[in-house]
Amino acid sequence: MSAMGEFELLARVRERLPAVGPRVQLGSGDDAAVTVPGGATATSVDALVEGVHFRRDLAGLAQVGHKALATALSDLAAMGAEPGEAYVVLGIPGDLNEDGCLELLDGMAALASATGTGLLGGDVTRAAELFLTLTVVGHAPEPEQLIGRGGAQPGDALVLTGELGGAAAGLLLLEQPELERNLSSSVTERLRARQLEPQPRLGAGRALAATGATAMIDLSDGLGGDAGHLAGSSGVGARIEAAAFPLAEGVEEVVTAAGQDPLTLASSGGEDYELLASIPAEGLEEAQAAVHRAEGIGLTRVGEIVADKGVEIRLPDGRLLKPEGFDQLG
Repeated sequence: MSAMGEFELLARVRERLPAVGPRVQLGSGDDAAVTVPGGATATSVDALVEGVHFRRDLAGLAQVGHKALATALSDLAAMGAEPGEAYVVLGIPGDLNEDGCLELLDGMAALASATGTGLLGGDVTRAAELFLTLTVVGHAPEPEQLIGRGGAQPGDALVLTGELGGAAAGLLLLEQPELERNLSSSVTERLRARQLEPQPRLGAGRALAATGATAMIDLSDGLGGDAGHLAGSSGVGARIEAAAFPLAEGVEEVVTAAGQDPLTLASSGGEDYELLASIPAEGLEEAQAAVHRAEGIGLTRVGEIVADKGVEIRLPDGRLLKPEGFDQLG
C-alpha cells in the first residue's frame, strides 16, 4: 500500500461523511464550518487516548470511533441538548494505515447518522499513540432549557437512567474471558457492548430537562465520583442507597466471579454513560414516563439531595461506601 497522505485521506473521509442538518451552511472541506444555530448552544470537548481509554487489542477500530463520539455526545445528553455538530482531531500512530483510519470514521459516522449529528470537519496529525479529540455542539431553543450541574435543591429526588455496572463488567469480560462461563452469550455480548459501544442518553436527557430536572451529569467516571461533582456544583449533599442500584443483567455474576463486590464496582466503575439527575420529588412519575417514552429505559430513584454537603452511599447492611470514581490524572 502506498504511503498515506493527509489530503488523500481527508478526501476519502469527506466521501463517507453522513448528510448534515439544516443548521449547516458550509460543512467539511473548507477552512472552517459555517452554521446558523439560533437559540442556545452547548459545546463540549472530549478525548480518547489509546492505553488510557481504550486498547486496540480489545476493541475494533470502528468501536473506538463509535465510543469517541458517544462519550462526547453523552455530555450533550447531560445538558438536555439536541445534538448538532461534531468536529474530530485524529492523532495517527505509525502502525495505523489509511484503511484503519476510515474504519474508525465508519464507526463514528454510523453513530452520527443514528443521532442526527453532523460531522463537519477537524484535523489529522501524526502521533506517538492513537488519540481522538471530539468537539460537539448541541442546541436548545432557549438557554433555560439546558441543564447544568449546579441547580440541585434539598428535597430533590436523585434519579438514574438505565442500568449500572455493565461497562465495568464488560471490561472484566474482555480482560478475563473465563468469567463468562456461567452466562449466556447474549448477556456477555450486551455487557461487552456497554464497554465498547456505549449509547449516549440523548432522548432521556431531553426528557428529563423537559420534566423539571434541576441538575444533571453523565456517569463517565463512576456514580460515586460524579454524584460528588453534581452535589459540589450545587452546594448541597447527596444520600444514596446502594440497594436501589439497577444493576445490568450479568453484572453480579461477573463481578463476584472476579472476586469483587458488585455494588462497589457499580458505584465506582465508570463508563456506563447513564444520566444522574436531581428532580423535584413530586415530578418523579412524570419523569419516569417521559424517559421511557424517549428511550424505552427505566428511571430509578437512587437517593435524595440534602442540605448537608458531601456524598453518602449506604450499603444494604448499613455500612457506608466511599464515593469514588475514575480520576483522569490519577
